[in-house]
Amino acid sequence: MAVRELPITPAARPLNASIRPPGSKSITNRAMLLAAMAPGTSRIAGALASDDTQVMAAALHALGFALTLDHPAGMIVVNGRGGEIPSHEADLNAGDAGTAMRFLAGFLTLGRGRYRLDGSERMRQRPIRALLAALRQLGLEAAGERGDDCPPIIIRPRADRFPGGRATIDATLSSQFVSALLMPAPLWRDGLELEVIGDTARPFVTMTLALMERWGARSAVKGDGRIVVGGGQAYQARDFAVEPDATAASYFAAAAALVGGAVRIRDLRRDSVQGDLAFLDLLQQMGADVRWRSDAVEVVGTGNLRGIDATMSDIPDTVPTLAAIAPFASSPTRIRGVGFIRHHESDRLHALATELRRIGAAVEEFEDGLGIAPSHLQPATIATYNDHRLAMAFAVAGLKLAGIRIANPGCVSKTYPDFFRDLNAIC
Repeated sequence: MAVRELPITPAARPLNASIRPPGSKSITNRAMLLAAMAPGTSRIAGALASDDTQVMAAALHALGFALTLDHPAGMIVVNGRGGEIPSHEADLNAGDAGTAMRFLAGFLTLGRGRYRLDGSERMRQRPIRALLAALRQLGLEAAGERGDDCPPIIIRPRADRFPGGRATIDATLSSQFVSALLMPAPLWRDGLELEVIGDTARPFVTMTLALMERWGARSAVKGDGRIVVGGGQAYQARDFAVEPDATAASYFAAAAALVGGAVRIRDLRRDSVQGDLAFLDLLQQMGADVRWRSDAVEVVGTGNLRGIDATMSDIPDTVPTLAAIAPFASSPTRIRGVGFIRHHESDRLHALATELRRIGAAVEEFEDGLGIAPSHLQPATIATYNDHRLAMAFAVAGLKLAGIRIANPGCVSKTYPDFFRDLNAIC
């Protein structure tokens, strides 16, 4: 039976812990697609086992790819087809996984036939119009089934090899639109010259290009906002290790800063391809000490925080983490530049403001962010809106504030099924 509410036990003393978060969701789902586009067998070690990665694996299986998942070993083996999609017709369900919905829409340019791509009720509300518009510029027949350019979408690739070419994409709402076009582009006949409008979460695009290079595809970022990917290239099968998830690491790093003590996050390195490492810089500004080692990063806190003014458009997934610890700071915090997260798994800005007020925090909600003042806080049950990041962020607050209960804690299975076990372990 699913647990309806989970009480969070406050930490009894400063932390002194070491942990390795699970593999990055963003990297795991990209790696599966790249492996599917390479000829031969790729082995992906350290892969994340979660709802989002299961959705991607199920979609590839439905498209005719042979892959095996060994969750206990954290291993995914993919037999790629070198740019061919075996099934010429499929009804795919992305669930709540934005990466699956957006990335598969681009990937299906390599197919021949008719594909239907749907998702959860929330996914049907999340914008995909800008991506479909860019795909149509490139000659793909792609549209919303209901005539509104929202999921479910119908994609009918060309009978011949997809040419690619030039396109403009509005990435204001999601960098995933850009990554969806980039990953299959090396296999298109003419490649891709992409003009990107908006620079939302740029580090995720940088991650995509870095992973494409590791699989053997070249690209160039121009100074005028264009990304050029040469056509007629080929990916190469390889063995690949997934880094620990930097967003997942943010919860344990924030716990050290909030409660005090030290948390060592193993195998997370300064040269990571993940932009969310920048969250550690924000914790330093709030008063924590971040110490990089050759094979880990250690976050040391005193339990005393100061507020900051932060533009977080490059690291939007860590906004809930910062918002949840901000009321404990000695001065106000302002979060800016993240209006687009209203279209994530929930309207995250409104949800965060609502739940922060529930615990007694003084919050001002802006179109692009939040203002959070030092507050006298109170116990409460946190509504999570089926949003994994809200559940995990407010659980961190519960390590400092007694009486926090997390409603629908099972929603963390989207990206981190063992989160509450691991949070308890560091305490």
